[in-house]
Amino acid sequence: MKRYLIYTTGIIVLLTTAVILTGCHKDLNLQPLNANTSDKQYSTMAGYKQVLAKVYGSYSLVSSTGVGNSDVNIAGITDAGTTDFLRAWWNMQELTTDEAVCAWNDANLQSFHNINWASSNVLINATYARSLYQITVCNEFIRESADDKVAARGFKNADATEIKHFRAEARFLRAFQYWVLMDLFGNPPFVTEADPIGKYIPKQIKRADLFSYVESELKAIDGDLVTPRNNEYARVDQAAAWALLARLYLNAKVYTGTDRYTDAISYAGKVIGAGYELKEGYKTLFMSDNDQNNKEVILPVAYDAINSQNYGGTTFLTCSAHGTNPADNQAYGIPGGGWLGNRSVKTLPQVFGDYSGNADKRALFGPGNLEVNDVLTFNDGIAVYKFNNLTSGGATPPSPNGVLCSIDFPLFRLAEMYLIYAESVLRGGTGGSTATALQYINLLRIRAYGNSSGNLLSITLSDILNERMRELYWEGFRRTDLIRYGQFTGSTYLWPWKGGVKNGTGVDAHYALFPIPAAEIIANPNLQQNTGY
Repeated sequence: MKRYLIYTTGIIVLLTTAVILTGCHKDLNLQPLNANTSDKQYSTMAGYKQVLAKVYGSYSLVSSTGVGNSDVNIAGITDAGTTDFLRAWWNMQELTTDEAVCAWNDANLQSFHNINWASSNVLINATYARSLYQITVCNEFIRESADDKVAARGFKNADATEIKHFRAEARFLRAFQYWVLMDLFGNPPFVTEADPIGKYIPKQIKRADLFSYVESELKAIDGDLVTPRNNEYARVDQAAAWALLARLYLNAKVYTGTDRYTDAISYAGKVIGAGYELKEGYKTLFMSDNDQNNKEVILPVAYDAINSQNYGGTTFLTCSAHGTNPADNQAYGIPGGGWLGNRSVKTLPQVFGDYSGNADKRALFGPGNLEVNDVLTFNDGIAVYKFNNLTSGGATPPSPNGVLCSIDFPLFRLAEMYLIYAESVLRGGTGGSTATALQYINLLRIRAYGNSSGNLLSITLSDILNERMRELYWEGFRRTDLIRYGQFTGSTYLWPWKGGVKNGTGVDAHYALFPIPAAEIIANPNLQQNTGY
């Protein structure tokens, strides 16, 4: 089995640290019916690793008892797959842009591409709630893995050092989720392991302050993380923290008003120099054995059709992009799949030129009409076949129903670091060179074309944005990229059905941030709604 630690044990872990006693019992030594208290759970190395598994599992699992039953009530949504982190985040990052459109007749989904959502949108609430849930899980582990608690439980030497690595990984995963909230919502509630457990109303943190917090956390844990490419598969190492810092600094001007392009060059360079390599064959990055012979991916979210069944994640990205043609679905490793949902508007395939016969092998498209005359017609729009559940050798992996997929999703990979370096140089960052920036872009194009025929002689910022679209489409980048380039709101750049109009129309600037869910504003008096909602 390819999967990492979260599948080595049944992980239904009791995270409660207090016992509530009622007045009807005189015996004050009563234990809960499930006597797995925190002291017991964290009494062994295996116990710590089980809870660390829960921390990682919150990114790729939505169920403890089966794919249809959520392990936590996320935003009151009963379809557990909808609240999967990747699926919820992807909807907000991709369906809102020129890379994707959905045919499902759900007003909450349609408002994404129309860019007319409201604070009552339940799918926005799902993303918000999922991120906060994952932060809560991280906080619990961080609290229980503090040095004083570890020492009090008798852990010493190598074991204590190992737990310190665990704790640093949980701090990274929390920082990643705070980056997600900062990018999408700007000013979310803020809670760490230092805050009280129980009845506590979180305070709101300003976007610039949250930027500083995420930056400081990633730098603080650097010495406690395993060195690059030396941790278990799908676990955090130093390079993951450097990669998130590079991404953070690339967008710093949006988040804080001050650019940090020099720092983006520095941290992208650290990752580039850490021994990663572009994987041969672009399409194999998104196939079901992409955990094998892959030195490009820095940190993935791992999915497994047998051990982590989930109708979100890469199952969603694969099946929602296909129709009901049995032969077509068989050819992509999903004989029981095909949901008639997501496809692209014409701006995505057209960035490749002649996308149907282009020499750029990143153009992984299926059938469909180029023009989207009716958003609710699946064949209007070109199918995106980037995610493929076959192995690179052409085999279909085990799946209980021919739908669930085993493709890991790359949160960070080397190609992004090349693109960050190049863009930051062109935006005036120091410490890099235009010659090296051009070299990195052409390395991506050499892989795409199989030779140097697609190489560029020079690059502009517009070239970088287009190259990011060709390289990173459907990986959750596009909304953030368009905002950084000043093209997401307004009417400077239009795409089909932007603003709910076939040829596109300008939208108000306040849509560059999503609203904090209305129910949260009511429940927490410390929260102030984002402008325009």
